Amino acid sequence: MTTALPRTRVITQHRFGGPEVLEIEERERPVAGPGEVLLRVRAAGVNAVDRLARSGAAPLFGEPPFVLGNDVSGVVEATGAGVTRFRPGDEVFGKVLGGGYAEYMAAPADQFAAKPSTLDHVHAAGAPTATLTAWQALVDLAQVGPGTRVLVHAAGGGVGHAAVQIAKAEGAYVVGTARADKHEFLRDLGVDEPVDHTATDFATAVRDMDVALDLIGGDYGPRTLNTLRPGGLLLSALPGDTGLSAEDVEARGMRFAVVRVEPSGMRLAKIASLLAGGRVRIHLDAVLPFAEAAKAHELGEAGHTKGKIVLSLPE
Repeated sequence: MTTALPRTRVITQHRFGGPEVLEIEERERPVAGPGEVLLRVRAAGVNAVDRLARSGAAPLFGEPPFVLGNDVSGVVEATGAGVTRFRPGDEVFGKVLGGGYAEYMAAPADQFAAKPSTLDHVHAAGAPTATLTAWQALVDLAQVGPGTRVLVHAAGGGVGHAAVQIAKAEGAYVVGTARADKHEFLRDLGVDEPVDHTATDFATAVRDMDVALDLIGGDYGPRTLNTLRPGGLLLSALPGDTGLSAEDVEARGMRFAVVRVEPSGMRLAKIASLLAGGRVRIHLDAVLPFAEAAKAHELGEAGHTKGKIVLSLPE
């Protein structure tokens, strides 16, 4: 008699397209390989990059079928050879390289950190990509500190709202661009000076910034140079849509860097202390059931999200 292998449900797609291409399938449950953990996923974050990969605009995983999902929080089900940091039953969260829209997934243990006990799984799943992008930009690259003047574009969005709080935790003065209806939200996050980019030309209204984080792309990069002081640093979190080159920036006496966020359990462990203490709070715009991934993508594409959208899986 053959024993049936454990199964897992995943959200996958067999062609590029709109949210409607996402569908649930049942597959054989993965196992934890050397250096990996098998995670029972309790929540999965939904990011802009998921939507770009789904549509084919950013073919990060090659041709379909594939499983999206870079942000997860859950419980370690099993560990592979060589894993000593975690044990079965540990609650962890992390940024992975796809595969997070699943009930169970396997990924390298060094991509995870212990989930703060003060954080539930849905808030933890909203944190990794947003906070790691902000940390790698503002702490690792810009080394912001007390008195640093920081401009954050799209400050009310997923990465933006994390960037604002991490900059403030480091002692920076923060200017954030967002629509006027998000300004109360920005002030609650700690933004010192909200700017309505739909009513005011930020390129003339904002001046003498030390660091600017561009989370929009297109012409925002070139226009943002006008807000920087001589020697100021422009950071772009959109490698394929910076709107300019390092040579363009340097010709104007400023500095430029592209932020390519990487999974890092080590960095996430540092961020976890900020999350545990409430110095960085993940705002959830919507929490939807696992089966409603298509609806989550539709909400994200509407472009009015404050903070994050997360998929919740049953216990």
